[in-house]
Amino acid sequence: MWRFSLSLSGDRNSADDLAQATSARALEHAEKFQAGTSLAAWLFTMARRIWLNEKRAERIRGAGGLVSIDEFELPSPEADAEMNTFARQVLKQVMALPEAQRSTVVLVYVEGYTYREASEVLGIPIGTVMSRLAAARTKLQTAQEQRKTGLR
Repeated sequence: MWRFSLSLSGDRNSADDLAQATSARALEHAEKFQAGTSLAAWLFTMARRIWLNEKRAERIRGAGGLVSIDEFELPSPEADAEMNTFARQVLKQVMALPEAQRSTVVLVYVEGYTYREASEVLGIPIGTVMSRLAAARTKLQTAQEQRKTGLR
């Protein structure tokens, strides 16, 4: 849940807050969870709704802004330097995606959800999931090509 919260917020502290708020709400509404369904999907849907409500409130208050990707630590400090550099580059590119694409990429490619499951969590048609992923792949590929040509 924390990785999904991070994909929504783009900030470690906000991700912590969102994960905590989601956990609290899940405990408050535990009786609404339907046995036999995916607990993770239920939590991700709840986290997304909390995040959207918070973003609406921030717009009204006039706050906002994401924290730079440089403030994130790499998840695997024991990996070799080349892998860490590559992971940082990929993470930076994913976090630069628009929020809708970023959260879809995290659900499908990081959390391993199917397109259908991601569409249910995000409350969007499956075609929109596929469209967001295609657009994200195009942006990531373009960024990678630009990075390679910039190095030559």
